[in-house]
Amino acid sequence: MNVQPWGPQYPQQQGQQDAQLGMRAGHTDRERAVDVLKAAYAEGRLSADEYGQRFEAVQRAKTYGQLAYLVSDLPVGPAPTPMLVPMAAVAPVPPPYFPPARPRTNPLAVTSLVLGLLCLPSFGMTAVPAVVTGHLAKGQLRQSREEGDGMATAGLVFGWLSVAFWLLMLIGMAGSG
Repeated sequence: MNVQPWGPQYPQQQGQQDAQLGMRAGHTDRERAVDVLKAAYAEGRLSADEYGQRFEAVQRAKTYGQLAYLVSDLPVGPAPTPMLVPMAAVAPVPPPYFPPARPRTNPLAVTSLVLGLLCLPSFGMTAVPAVVTGHLAKGQLRQSREEGDGMATAGLVFGWLSVAFWLLMLIGMAGSG
């Protein structure tokens, strides 16, 4: 029986390298392995029989591990092929960068600001709702991690200014009449 230093099976590896060696090989990967065999035959490292046996085994190989095992005792040349690079030598791929999520803006703060801005065109009709939603928003903002404190404050200021303006107008009209 002919004992070969190489074979169609690769030795068992550990961890991530196992996953890489078990990956399916493509035509290009087999061509790279054949190139290594050709170079080794041309340099006198392989006999014609051994080259022929390994060539046939490369054509039957299904995984990177099988290809790597067939050329494992041969020099690869100046540029290592991807199937022969150990996983420890490959830099890990960093996870995709996702910017940190911004906190949500409190909807009552937005409502308060909009109602406060609408006080002038609506002749003060939205002043009281602007004040109420502004105070509710401030209460919610103290308990949550939401944004919108400035909006709630602006809604309160516009709302209270509108209430004060219309109260002064009513007092002035009552005093003159």
